[in-house]
Amino acid sequence: MNTEILGIIIVFVLTVALAIPLGKYIARVYRGEKTITDVIFNPIEKILFRFCGINPAEEMGWKQHLKVLLTINFVWFLLSMFVLMCQGWLPLNPDNNPGMTADLAFNTAISFVVNCNLQHYSGETGLSYFGQLFLMFLQFVSAATGLAAAAILFNALKERTTEKLGNFYVYFLKSLTRILLPLSIIVATLLAFNGTPMTFEGKQKMVTLQGESVDVSTGTVAAFTAIKHIGTNGGGFFGANSAHPLENPNYFTNMVELAAQMIVPFAMIFALGFYLNRKKLSLMIFGVMTVGFLLLAVPTVMAEMNANPALTRMGIDTSMGATEGKEVRFGAAASGFWSIATTVISTGSVNSMHDSAMPISGLMQLLAMMVNCFYGGCGVGLLNFYIFIILSVFISGLMVGRTPEFLGKKIEAREMKIAMVIALLHTLLILSGTALSTALPELGASTLNNPGFHGFSEILYEFTSSSANNGSGYEGLGDNNPWWNITTGVVLLLSRFLPIIGPIAIAGILASKKHVPESAGTLKTDTSTFGLMVFAVIFIIAALSFFPALALGPIAEYFSLA
Repeated sequence: MNTEILGIIIVFVLTVALAIPLGKYIARVYRGEKTITDVIFNPIEKILFRFCGINPAEEMGWKQHLKVLLTINFVWFLLSMFVLMCQGWLPLNPDNNPGMTADLAFNTAISFVVNCNLQHYSGETGLSYFGQLFLMFLQFVSAATGLAAAAILFNALKERTTEKLGNFYVYFLKSLTRILLPLSIIVATLLAFNGTPMTFEGKQKMVTLQGESVDVSTGTVAAFTAIKHIGTNGGGFFGANSAHPLENPNYFTNMVELAAQMIVPFAMIFALGFYLNRKKLSLMIFGVMTVGFLLLAVPTVMAEMNANPALTRMGIDTSMGATEGKEVRFGAAASGFWSIATTVISTGSVNSMHDSAMPISGLMQLLAMMVNCFYGGCGVGLLNFYIFIILSVFISGLMVGRTPEFLGKKIEAREMKIAMVIALLHTLLILSGTALSTALPELGASTLNNPGFHGFSEILYEFTSSSANNGSGYEGLGDNNPWWNITTGVVLLLSRFLPIIGPIAIAGILASKKHVPESAGTLKTDTSTFGLMVFAVIFIIAALSFFPALALGPIAEYFSLA
């Protein structure tokens, strides 16, 4: 157990250490400064811009940015529906997997377009290689969409008055070529050299320990797994995700995949400080997020290491921790830590079954997604946190009798209305979806495999994961039917694009306002005191709103074990 704890600490510290120079590099990319990747990618980008008829020097306002973002995502959705429903007769289908039904294709297409990867199918049998490759393409572009949105926010926060916030196509393409692609190549190489398959061949014959011959699916697993983590997507090539021995063969690959899903969200926080030359601001943000992360991770790791008290009272050896639903090659501690990393960061990949986690662990996993602003996914984590900064600045200003300002721009009623709508949207989508599925058992609750408190947790988890664009699930829930595919699909759409539109709109409005220089009366927003205020606002708005629902699920289940 001590070795497992040491492994967790090493991964976290190394990831932070690597994220700082990566953040500096990302800031240089978005500022248009020279980087080491210019020699390779500048010619490629010029060809692509010329071919598409795009003028990279033409700057856009925030409304133009959002128009382009929504348009290209709609095109990808339509292409996804075509590929998923018609994959049965498309190429690269050696195992003859059929096309998806309309409702499953609807859910899967939306899920991958919005960077969630909520999978109501099993990758081995649900997709052809062509389908897997197209979804891998979506994993790249959905992550790049989030990063480009964050780059727009960076630009808007500069100390000047403007309505021009760069070019979306430039931010988007550079996010792909300069950030996601190089990192994915590194991770895929490490995985391929450690046993993760990378092939276009079909199922292969293998002999089990019992001496039986079985057909085992392989494919372009290393490439798929790399971008699923670097892009905080989370969708697995196999149904078991990163618990599968071919997707995550050993403890080293487990460390690589864990670091891969954390490094870009970490780096984006530091990139904000380098981009604006406000390192104290980025340290405040990272500090608040890290405190929140540790408050979720530590109880989870402890709960998994202590195992089920009911089993201990029966005299069963639980010295290895809670081992149900876990891989012994990773252990209880590392699996518990992964479960919080993947829910905080909105990756959604799993190396153990969350449905088998201890009630306290399930509570922490749900809270991580309900808060949805500690680190977060590629780019969008900062957008979510920005909303709480705006709310905190306004509340703090009222408390101390100062004009609410953030980075020299006055926050007024219009911005506050947008911020409150976005802050409460997450709660509305989760609780309304859960309420409907519980109130209409013939549609929602009828597919539960677990009754009582845990069954309610399964419903709550499905909508929380969807609204947080996470993608992990309690797999005791039979979710591949029209009800779950359509309802979660709608939640995925609203919870992805409205929380992007809101912060970009606020940032664009503030950028057009007159810049007010700092004075003795200016509220400092890069201090630990303000960080504590932000944490309090997050706790009150994002966490306490869900307490009644949590009391009916994981909290009640915890007391039932006592």
